[in-house]
Amino acid sequence: MTEPPFGFGPGRDDDPDVPGGSGSGGSGSGGSDPLGPLGGMGPLGPMGDPQQFAEALRQFADLMAYQGGPVNWDLAKNIARQTVAAKGDASVLDSERSKVVEALRLADLWLEDATELPSGIRTTQAWSRAEWVEATLPVWSKLCDPIAARAVEAMSGLLSDDPEELSGDLPPEMRAMVGGLGGLGGLGEMMKRIGGMMVGGQAGAAVGALAEEVVSSTDVGLPLGPEGVGALLPAGVAAFGAGLSVDAEEVRLFLALREAAHHRLFGHVPWLRARLLGAVEDYARGIKVDASALRDAMPQIDPSNPEALNEALSGAALFQPEDTPEQKAALARLETVLALVEGWVATVVAAAAADRLPQATALAEAIRRRRATGGPAERTFATLVGLELRPRRLREAGAIWEGLTGERGIAGRDAVWAHPDLLPTADDFDDPEGFVRGRPELDISDLDADAGPDEKPDEGQEDS
Repeated sequence: MTEPPFGFGPGRDDDPDVPGGSGSGGSGSGGSDPLGPLGGMGPLGPMGDPQQFAEALRQFADLMAYQGGPVNWDLAKNIARQTVAAKGDASVLDSERSKVVEALRLADLWLEDATELPSGIRTTQAWSRAEWVEATLPVWSKLCDPIAARAVEAMSGLLSDDPEELSGDLPPEMRAMVGGLGGLGGLGEMMKRIGGMMVGGQAGAAVGALAEEVVSSTDVGLPLGPEGVGALLPAGVAAFGAGLSVDAEEVRLFLALREAAHHRLFGHVPWLRARLLGAVEDYARGIKVDASALRDAMPQIDPSNPEALNEALSGAALFQPEDTPEQKAALARLETVLALVEGWVATVVAAAAADRLPQATALAEAIRRRRATGGPAERTFATLVGLELRPRRLREAGAIWEGLTGERGIAGRDAVWAHPDLLPTADDFDDPEGFVRGRPELDISDLDADAGPDEKPDEGQEDS
């Protein structure tokens, strides 16, 4: 797909194509579209092949029968896997796996001197891009469900006035499918399923594109992977290091430090995961759908050409933020916590790498540029939930954590994570020094011991 389906904003020249064929996990039968016979048949009509049309109708009915929820996540997974497979997604070699496991072990050991938070990694893994897709889809599904609800609601709303008129708006092939699914009585359910397929297709394309650029399970700043599983993608690590003139082992160790640091934070700050993901969900719930634009595009739907609706909606922004106070609050909360997470990770990684990795400063700057200029995470979230996932004030957040380290030591700095009320706010970013020196309640000796970081687990990690 060359444009985001279902109108998630204007088209972009850099959107990836969604490949098809017989890629891993695909449902196609040799065509170029993940919907199988629905793609590549040419126009259906009186001169079309009846047998091929019957097969397309059967395949379409199979997709419509999906029972997994508002979004067709089977379709999303197939599209995402086909996206990465088409660009070459080789299995991880044993030698690569060993390097990743060793890098994560060593990185976790180095962090012992840089933070009071204990290790958050229970299992170390090396993922291919397809394995990253599989591992992160459960979280993506949670983040996309609010948008899917809006899509289904919009599709159903099209029927509220005059179902007969809506049926007349559909092209002949779609009216034939409506008849095959029980006539107007089945139209409402069909429209709901089409909404779920559209969001599923969009989610699959976006997640597949993101898989091409991520380097780890926490690369986008959110805990997308299974809890306690530290993972690097050897292909992503190699792509990140390309052109940096830094030894490949040093790049891998630096990214392993970031992965291990994220896991210490997400593993031992019990409220953090829910706060981050909840802010995304709260924002997405405020999205509204322009049903009139969707209705205007209905005559251009063609089951033999899944790109038709995409093309019809390429200039329409169906999903738009309502810009409510609740959405603004969710966005501010998300941006602030993301910046604090990234700033803390950057601070502890810099301390751990200072005397061990000669190019740590250059690598840290490469990460900052990648995040500040809008990397893969921002594009994916803008596509999926109309939200830019960009921690805009990384330097200010980093200055606060560095200041707290110098003023109160490692233990006092990390104790700030004991409760969300102790964290800096967006206003504190304007005066990092004031936050560091003006909050006596940050003294670790004044904190309730029960609210501190978790006790360290038994030594050792389970490696896969």
